[in-house]
Amino acid sequence: MFGGVLVDRYDRRTLMIVADLARLVLYALVPLAWLAGPQVWLLFVVLPICEAAGMVFQVAAVTAVRNLVDRDRITEANGRLQATYAAAAVLGPLLAGVVAARFGPATAIAVNAASFALSAAGLWLIRLRPVQVDEGVVRQRPLAEFLAGARFLWRQPVLRALTVLLSVFIFLTYGFVDVLIYHVTHDLGGSEGTVGTVLGLAALGTVAGALLVAPLRRRRGFGATWIGAHAVCGFAVAGVGVATSLPTVTALTAVYLCCLSVGGICSMSLRQEITPDHLLGRVTSAFWSTHYALGPAGAVVLTWAAAQVGVAAVTLAAGAGCLLV
Repeated sequence: MFGGVLVDRYDRRTLMIVADLARLVLYALVPLAWLAGPQVWLLFVVLPICEAAGMVFQVAAVTAVRNLVDRDRITEANGRLQATYAAAAVLGPLLAGVVAARFGPATAIAVNAASFALSAAGLWLIRLRPVQVDEGVVRQRPLAEFLAGARFLWRQPVLRALTVLLSVFIFLTYGFVDVLIYHVTHDLGGSEGTVGTVLGLAALGTVAGALLVAPLRRRRGFGATWIGAHAVCGFAVAGVGVATSLPTVTALTAVYLCCLSVGGICSMSLRQEITPDHLLGRVTSAFWSTHYALGPAGAVVLTWAAAQVGVAAVTLAAGAGCLLV
């Protein structure tokens, strides 16, 4: 909630480097403390702070794209970044499992800590354009400055509609992966290894969506691309619940993740394009705080309903809701 204020007030590259260094130190404390034996209590201290630093980093990273490329290449830049994130999301857990199995989880956390040092070093080599501040903009009181992002979201008609619609969409889909795992193991008799294979292969859909979004938006425009992606998401979610074979479930999940990537990059790029640069951090923070607020509640409802009435009925209902969105 407060990351946007920091991002708009201080140098964005410096904030990302500080967030990386903070996580480097905090995660490194875990394997050092483990030398004297497992210290589980430390995880409850380290992880929330690291997550807060990570969120500041994410808000700064989103706003930094605006200071890195020209406006007409923002969607392309976001697509390439998302493709990189998706690839890391596949390879990272795989590497973590190998290192943890061979050398222990404390060593895996040490490797994770070292990765933030590499990230900080890479950021040090990047030069961002200065934040553009509109003439006549003056520093506001803390509360007004904090609420400026939410006010801009509400007053801009397209962003207001997107925020409301995406909040409903995330309520319907936030628990999809949990329901998918339940479906693969409970209904289709798959093992934990099967779940990992399904999710790993399906994640390639995220990479595909990230690479397709820029040409799709250039040819079809924002509206058709965004609406089409979320409509196909609805069909894919509905199809997963009624699918009776693992290849079909994997393919539909890949389609879902592909379209989720296309829609998400479209909406993020639009916010970056039409939001004044000096407000972008607070608008991003306000959007994420609003957008994700309903997600956990939706996950509870979705998973509870799947256990009560079955996966097929729940995914058909969620898919229909996505089509209404």
